[in-house]
Amino acid sequence: MKRREGNVGDLLITGICILAMTVVMLAYMDSADLLQQKSQVGQLARRYILRMETVGYLTAEDRTALSQSLVDLGVTEIDLADTTVAQVDFGDPIVLRIRGNLKGAYAFEEYRTSTAKH
Repeated sequence: MKRREGNVGDLLITGICILAMTVVMLAYMDSADLLQQKSQVGQLARRYILRMETVGYLTAEDRTALSQSLVDLGVTEIDLADTTVAQVDFGDPIVLRIRGNLKGAYAFEEYRTSTAKH
């Protein structure tokens, strides 16, 4: 059996492919983490809109707890403007609007609406 001579180009191409796959994998993992954080924000919003239905608005205590939960998830620049913060009557609409940034750069908005059932 005769061995053929190696070529640096073959090794270089393999190295470039491994590097490219590493970059793609890291980008995927970053995106998957971002989607998971957004999903957790959505679950948090659902929990608080259900609470708002029974109370009729977002209480000061719930607002503080929601803000702290969002901070714990890594949300920055939290804005709860346009959220129902005053008592409404049975059957009136209530709104929960959460705006902020995930990972300090990705802006999002979570909007939930329902009716008061207290």
